[in-house]
Amino acid sequence: MQTKIKTILSIFILLVSTISCDSYLDLKPQDGIIRAEFWQTKEDVQAAVAGIYSSLLQSPPGVSDLPISQYLFMYGDLRGDMVAPGSFASDDQRGIMNSNITPSNTLTNWDAFYRTINYCNTVIDLAPAVLQKDPTLTQGQLNNFLSEALAVRAYLYFTLARTFRDVPLKLNATLTDQDNFQIAASPQAEIFAQVIKDLKSAEGYAVEDYGSNLYNKGRITVYAINAMQADVYLWTDNFQEALVAANKVIDSKKFSLYQSTSYGTWYNTVFANGNSVESIFEFQYTTANLGPFYSIFFQRPQFMISGKVAEKVFGVDYDDLSKRDIRGENCSIIASTNQIWKFVGNSEGSKALQDSDTHWFLYRYGDVLLLKAEALAELNQGAEALAIVDDIRLKRRAITQTAQSPGASSKNGVIDYILAERSRELAFEGKRWFDMLRVARRNNYERKDILINAAVENAPADQQQSIIAKLEDHNSHYLPVNIGELYTNKALVQNPFYK
Repeated sequence: MQTKIKTILSIFILLVSTISCDSYLDLKPQDGIIRAEFWQTKEDVQAAVAGIYSSLLQSPPGVSDLPISQYLFMYGDLRGDMVAPGSFASDDQRGIMNSNITPSNTLTNWDAFYRTINYCNTVIDLAPAVLQKDPTLTQGQLNNFLSEALAVRAYLYFTLARTFRDVPLKLNATLTDQDNFQIAASPQAEIFAQVIKDLKSAEGYAVEDYGSNLYNKGRITVYAINAMQADVYLWTDNFQEALVAANKVIDSKKFSLYQSTSYGTWYNTVFANGNSVESIFEFQYTTANLGPFYSIFFQRPQFMISGKVAEKVFGVDYDDLSKRDIRGENCSIIASTNQIWKFVGNSEGSKALQDSDTHWFLYRYGDVLLLKAEALAELNQGAEALAIVDDIRLKRRAITQTAQSPGASSKNGVIDYILAERSRELAFEGKRWFDMLRVARRNNYERKDILINAAVENAPADQQQSIIAKLEDHNSHYLPVNIGELYTNKALVQNPFYK
């Protein structure tokens, strides 16, 4: 981390001082050295916050790491049971999918996350001083900007802790090469505690409505924060708090499950176009700033659906595709070619490369409903949890083949049904591995079978025992610290599984 921090984190995204509504969320990162004349005006703060969103979309020019959205997909799905390697998959990608992971795997590089965290830290540290320099910047506006920076930082640390477990926790800006780069990893529980703290602060400062649908879906709102809170509270087994956070989103009445009699209209509205009534927070890719998914799923496919997804997850009926789960064929997947389709097409077929602007969906309403259902199940309110699942299935036209009938008093049965429904609702949105791991690790890994059964079902026969043996070690559920990080940061210690 030190090498790139010294060359990249000592610079900061500086964008034009005046940013229009249309362009604010459609910016490509542009680097500029932090300079004394910056941090003088409200527009400087606005530009710095815009830079945070830009960094979520793409890496700065000349930087070799991948877009954060691509890491989010890979960290959340490659170790699950719904993705298989495509013909253009790299050895490192195949290694993660086959549980053959080494510290030299390039996908364990966390530079993109820490670079963006530093952008957030810089806003949090330096923006408050602008209040004394620019009378047009109000305390309320400053608080709104700080809320965005706090929430994005919280989400990135939340992702790192779920992926790597123990990671360095840095809460102040790195501005010069003289800053300390030798930072030990903090325990996962400490990272989660900081995430919760940041989200509570962000919630108190947050915007409810920007007055623009584009901003309401593409910038941090109080509801995006509430969705994140529900998620992290489930990871920390704070089920009542998770329920409260999810209900804040639901009770706002600002979101609903979009319904249409046309499969194509539903797919276009929710995914191909995005920013629908279901959307809570989406990364805003546009035709001027394309996402990475057209290439990795369609043009030169690195990833495909695993062999049993069509039948087991969605229950594809090849004889009558008019009777299908609306989230399955021609939405999440193309069963006949094993393609991941959610980010590639529209109702007329595949998008053209120059139009491949499908968003990355961080939180949608269906996600929050199912997070609530999980909290209810853990609070022994199985009947209420099942009612949520049944309502989603009805509105998504899920078919009988994928239905389950757990008793309301069977906590594990209800949780398994929720996990299965999340696999349909959130297919390929970077959720599957995290969902399985979150449930498996509860009560001292009481449900480790979830991970093992998924591995057995999809692994080649000659690799099953090896993969099972690895999964028995809880340390293997997290990725290793990249060898480059260990070399540059001597305070780091490798995950014991990878020593």
